[in-house]
Amino acid sequence: MPFFPLSQSLRRLWALDTFPYSLRIFIALSSTMAACWMRDSMELVMPLFLGTIACALAETDDNWRGRLRALLVTLLCFALAAFAVQALFPHPWLFVLGMVLSTFCLTMLGAIGPRYQAIAYGTLILSIYTTIGMDQRANSDQAFWLEPVLLLGGATWYGLLSVLWSRLFTHQPVQQNLAQLYRVLGGYLQLKASLFEPVRGIDQEVKRLALAQRNGQVVTALNATKESIWSRMEAVPSHRMQHYLQLYFIAQEVHERASSSHSPYTELTETFFHSDVLFRCQRLLKLQGHACERLARAVLLRVPVLPETASAQALQDLQDALAHLESLQRPQWQRLLATLTALAKNLGTLQARLARASQPIADTEPQDLSLLDRSPQSLREAFDRVWLQLTPSTPLFRHAVRLGLALAIGYGLLHWIHARQGYWILLTTLFVCQQSFGATRRRMVQRVVGTMAGLVAGWALFRLFPSPLLQAMFAVAAGVVFFGNRTRHYALATGAMTLVVLLCFNQIGDGYGLIVPRMVDTLLGSLIAGLAVFLILPDWQGRRMHEVAARPLAACSKYLREIMAQYHSGKRDDLAYRLARRNAHNADAALSTALSNLFQEPGFLQGRGDSGLRFLLLSHTLLNYLSALGAHREALLDPAEDAATAQTAELMASALEQLARSLAQRQPVPPASADERALVAALEAETPGTDAAHQVVQTQLALIGQLLPPLRVQAEKLLGLDPAAAA
Repeated sequence: MPFFPLSQSLRRLWALDTFPYSLRIFIALSSTMAACWMRDSMELVMPLFLGTIACALAETDDNWRGRLRALLVTLLCFALAAFAVQALFPHPWLFVLGMVLSTFCLTMLGAIGPRYQAIAYGTLILSIYTTIGMDQRANSDQAFWLEPVLLLGGATWYGLLSVLWSRLFTHQPVQQNLAQLYRVLGGYLQLKASLFEPVRGIDQEVKRLALAQRNGQVVTALNATKESIWSRMEAVPSHRMQHYLQLYFIAQEVHERASSSHSPYTELTETFFHSDVLFRCQRLLKLQGHACERLARAVLLRVPVLPETASAQALQDLQDALAHLESLQRPQWQRLLATLTALAKNLGTLQARLARASQPIADTEPQDLSLLDRSPQSLREAFDRVWLQLTPSTPLFRHAVRLGLALAIGYGLLHWIHARQGYWILLTTLFVCQQSFGATRRRMVQRVVGTMAGLVAGWALFRLFPSPLLQAMFAVAAGVVFFGNRTRHYALATGAMTLVVLLCFNQIGDGYGLIVPRMVDTLLGSLIAGLAVFLILPDWQGRRMHEVAARPLAACSKYLREIMAQYHSGKRDDLAYRLARRNAHNADAALSTALSNLFQEPGFLQGRGDSGLRFLLLSHTLLNYLSALGAHREALLDPAEDAATAQTAELMASALEQLARSLAQRQPVPPASADERALVAALEAETPGTDAAHQVVQTQLALIGQLLPPLRVQAEKLLGLDPAAAA
């Protein structure tokens, strides 16, 4: 095993995405615990810890100025919530009314944006933490303001530490997001390479479905990277930020070229089964996937990209294989050879873009560096976003009503059965109740399993390590484990948080006495959340699948128009084009996520799952064909042929737009027009265009036209209508 110097090992540790976050949490919790221990005031540990946790849960990625502004808003919301709970706690009817209204309003604030969603969620958590603290000190004579002040003190300490951390390590989140982006891009390229395996009898649909799901991961990584860069952009970006922005734009183009499709893969396999050309394509794509992974490592560790020549040689081998096939002069191959030539050109450009990622900024051509700011630009715009969601047809509104009523039911239950430590029921309900049934069911199982494991571990630690000092150290460590795993391993995170509660409570009381109430409260809270998402305004994906399916078609229609505009004016990756491309991929990823949620719902609600999967395959293939059309943007030079091409593209964009409108409005899908059928037939029968650019456009438009009839059939099935109407 090679020996790594200490500095390199530390760099690898620092590059882990959870390590800096966990280190920040460790500093906050350990310093709080040490201060309370030295002052012999261990009764203050629990509220200070809970305030720290609530503030950390309300944290979003931002620059230090944005994080400071968010902290001030967060502390204001926390203060209002804590003192409101303090005032209403002795009055059950007023308390439950205020809890339902505040839960609804805070949840609806999530419509403004992720930052406000996180602040609202943290505020709800702190409200329940306040009730827990007041319930535990019901018989004490402490001042009424002490519990809110302690919670705010813990939140303020962590918030200031977070702002300072963001100021000192400004670029670290961008590095981590960029590295994750190139990592998932590498996996996407290697999965895409499996489609070029020239083996008969392979189920291509399974691979294409897996590719559509992996595409959603790439889209998520692209969006996270863009927001991370945008929040740190200044009027004059630093040299380092310009480099990261360049890497982001390269990743966008690599994604477009990687997601492109030039022909049905089964047709290529049958035609070139006895040639090695598809193996050459597969090898090149795999090597380019490995190049993305090496680039991810270089970005994360801030080291130079290691040079390699295998990809360049693989590209040359592919071009030689194509030249050999062309030399055979077989007429039946000409159409698909033109497709393979376009594919090889696309892979060659992709190779050049990856090579450019390791070049200095000065060596690259200038480009449009503008990004779209999706945050509200005024109070009026923020209000409009919330107003648009104030209807029972939106999932957010349903979730807001459902969560408020679930908390009210939990509050009534704890008073009815007089549960010990009963306010943990409310906290469990808040954590478990999610927007979708599948997510709630998954969270419910993880919460119960994690809590039980944490209770067993807590009982064992009480017996094995009775020393309060050791238990305090274990509490800090468990808090770090919670934040390091809460987004990836929720069961482990829940077990760690259960340990934190037990160990902190044992500093001032009998920790054993909390084990059974915590177990019962977790079961009751999880049961309430599960029943609420099933019975109260359930948001079944099958009932709104037609709406989700309409969005990819509408976005693809706009994407097609943007692409064709650039075929007439010349290639330029401006903001309008990148926005249309990103919206199309976002809509495709949303459809994939909705189908994943659908298959986690009860079986009797999955009746349209098969139609949804087939629609996803078709819509994702449509996006692949559009990506190939976008990857080869070159100005067309034949005015007569250009006019016919533009007319054909506009007709197809209109057909997609009309199909999307029918799905969104639940109207019967109109059949193909005579003009559409004639143009598609003409595209399929035409000889190749006069130049490479026209050949690509003609081929891709023909492929898109062939998708329109099956898209209509699946749209009718999603609407629950007779599919024969779309024949």
